[in-house]
Amino acid sequence: MFSDKCFRGFFGLILLLAMTLSGVSAASAQTVVKGRVIDKAGEPLPFVNIVILPGGTRGTNSNAEGYYEIQSNEPIKQLQFSLIGFKTITQKIQGQARINVVMETESRTLLELVIKPKKAKYRNKDNPAVELIKQVIDNKEKNNGGNYDYLEYEQYEKIEMALTNTPEKLKKNRLIKSFSYIAKNIDTTTLEGKGILPMYLQENIYQKYYRKQPEKEKTVIVADQKVNFGSYLDNAGIKTYMKHLYQDVNIYNSNITVVTNQFLSPIADLSPTFYQFYIVDTTIEQGERLVALSFYPRNKADMLFQGRIYVNLDNNYAIQKVNMTVNKDINLNWVRDLDIVAEYTKGPGNKYFLTKSDIRADFGLTKKGTSGLYGQRVLSNKNFLVNNARLDTFYIGESIVKLDDAEKKDYSYWQTQRHDTLSAAEARTYGAIDSLANSKKFKRIADIVTIFLSGYKRIGPNIEMGPANTFYSYNPVEGFRLRFGGRTTTDFSKRYMFETYGAYGFKDQRWKYYIGGTYSLTERSIFEFPVRAIRANYQQEVKIPGQELQFIQEDNVFLSIKRGVNDKWLYNNILNVDYLHEFRNHFSFRTGFKNWKQEAAGGLSYMRPEATTGQLQKVNSITTSELSLELRWAPNETFYQGKKYRVPMPNKYPVFTLRTIAGVKGLMNGEYTYQNVSLNIYKRVLLSQLGYSDVVMESGYVFGKVPYPLLAIHRANQTYSLQLQSYNLMNFLEFVSDHHASLIVDHCFNGFFFNKVPLLKKARLREFVNAKVLYGGMRKENLPGNDPELLQFPTFASGMPATGVLNDGPYVEGSVGIGNILNFFRIDVVKRFTYLNNPEISTIGIRGRFKFDF
Repeated sequence: MFSDKCFRGFFGLILLLAMTLSGVSAASAQTVVKGRVIDKAGEPLPFVNIVILPGGTRGTNSNAEGYYEIQSNEPIKQLQFSLIGFKTITQKIQGQARINVVMETESRTLLELVIKPKKAKYRNKDNPAVELIKQVIDNKEKNNGGNYDYLEYEQYEKIEMALTNTPEKLKKNRLIKSFSYIAKNIDTTTLEGKGILPMYLQENIYQKYYRKQPEKEKTVIVADQKVNFGSYLDNAGIKTYMKHLYQDVNIYNSNITVVTNQFLSPIADLSPTFYQFYIVDTTIEQGERLVALSFYPRNKADMLFQGRIYVNLDNNYAIQKVNMTVNKDINLNWVRDLDIVAEYTKGPGNKYFLTKSDIRADFGLTKKGTSGLYGQRVLSNKNFLVNNARLDTFYIGESIVKLDDAEKKDYSYWQTQRHDTLSAAEARTYGAIDSLANSKKFKRIADIVTIFLSGYKRIGPNIEMGPANTFYSYNPVEGFRLRFGGRTTTDFSKRYMFETYGAYGFKDQRWKYYIGGTYSLTERSIFEFPVRAIRANYQQEVKIPGQELQFIQEDNVFLSIKRGVNDKWLYNNILNVDYLHEFRNHFSFRTGFKNWKQEAAGGLSYMRPEATTGQLQKVNSITTSELSLELRWAPNETFYQGKKYRVPMPNKYPVFTLRTIAGVKGLMNGEYTYQNVSLNIYKRVLLSQLGYSDVVMESGYVFGKVPYPLLAIHRANQTYSLQLQSYNLMNFLEFVSDHHASLIVDHCFNGFFFNKVPLLKKARLREFVNAKVLYGGMRKENLPGNDPELLQFPTFASGMPATGVLNDGPYVEGSVGIGNILNFFRIDVVKRFTYLNNPEISTIGIRGRFKFDF
């Protein structure tokens, strides 16, 4: 549930490198033993502990159906099977690839909890495990260490990304061997049966402050060190994105967000409805008596965890430790394995504080492949101080403050202050990546990948050409169109950027071009948050009236094919100057000036009745001069900050955008005086197991008498791509309004229903529902039939009206779709419900879009 560009910009690059570095070698020699564990009645036994002997340190657990699989780089001689309530079995392995085991029951009483053989059918009623988890749920607010008026603590963070494959493939790969300093850094101890090659490492030490009323968090970055890939990857963006993937885990929250998806916590109020619980063991840790409670999703394809929680038996029923993973059959893309460990320690007021969390994930293009990515985020918290009230002035200002010397901490500082010890491979990563980033061979590979992902190719150190997907396109006005352009890089200057292109249409035989520049008023890059920059540009270009397809350039080759009549275009001459000022609280304003000359093109003509005869006369063009102000507030916004772009990552917080435009007659040939005010509100609504909804509400009002090109021309879409914030069965220029309000809801069920259908859940498909409602209207003063000075609405070649107003109620369309086809494709059937008698329209259609998502 994040931006496609964000996915391609970071994971696409690393995954491509992973395939490049890890794709060639001989097969590895692994021992694999698999089978099933059942009781004497033939019922499967879940959560049987299975370890390799001798040693007993490596192992696995059987799943809900009793199946297991265990791998080792060494021959497996013996396996031990154990489960509370059953007799332990030691099984010799004599070259067999499959071992099925039948376990005998052994009733026993343990700390007043009776362990019985598993019943034929799982029930919540009279189930001691369910009764125990209900006690945990009833006491979770009392035990949650975050429920203080004030809280302070020190936090250590480690973020790591690594390439993965079998050790033999990594070691024998010719490309890796050519980077000797990288080849020496393969770690074979972290993942069972795999080697990992660390490629990114970042460590931070923070001082965290929290105030409940009014709620405010403040983070001071005390120390910061990370690898540096130079211009190819943005370290700040990677850190933000990794935190987005691996958000802080708190078992006491009802929902836990991991890899952009919401998982229901095993101690959420509704957890007994979605999980099965089993009492499996007891232990003593830190002098506390704990009972181990295993949990497993009732439907293994749903967004749910499985694992064990350790519950304190001191009548507080607090969670002291959690080990969680996800089922292999879960409806989750790109993730082969996901493991979460969270540890809690009793602190002041007998509440339990999260002292350590460790999230690890093995990513891959396929579920069964060996090459891919390994990601880890470790958090360690200590030195808790509660209810230490600070002055309100302490919390005023930026929420994140970085000390001046945070990146200057030396080796000895990190040796004494980091909460954990780095592995030998991790410790060598900083130097190894520095050498890699400076090698010519790596730079050549990175250049090729950058072209593939961003569409730009460097021409020397200071200029890059692109984007490649705009080099060729087609439209009915220009015919075949060729375009070439480029921009300066941050190596040329962080504070200045110049961009230009030229394009030629072979049908209209006219040149189009763009030239612009941006200047940062800070020492930061013009792309780096928070931005304070001035931009100026001039453009002569052709476009469809009122259409600004989101995040997509209209001359994109993939959007050249359109449905229906598509001949009404504009030639535009635009001079634009604006100033953007962002604040760290994610409030920003943009003010600007725009001079815009519009000339009708193709099948569009600007026509106006002649004053005396009433005959329609052609108007060559209209010119406007506009002053604008945009206010935007996105509280708690997060985004992936690339070197030359920024991509918002949706969260539960709304985004408000207020725009005002004032047309000034007489300024640089401006012909009209008017005001245009609009408000846009976006919010993602998270609904746990039912998925999420993206909701967009918008309203606008145009003050003054103006021709229809200056009114709200509602966003239509005549391409075959699915545009979430455009009307996919509305024609271009079909409706205009001087006042309007709209609601768009796009809901993803994340496979909630398909996961219940045996033939569908293996395909990991996801359900989508979309609804769009648009109310609009036109005051009499802006209707062309009431005023001969106004431009007439366009018509088709047949004389039928091509443009109208929303006088007969709202425009409504909706769609149902299937997503996650082959992990990245969505297809919707779209239906139009109103204004069905308008000419040249489609009432139903099929639309598709690519969406990279977990």
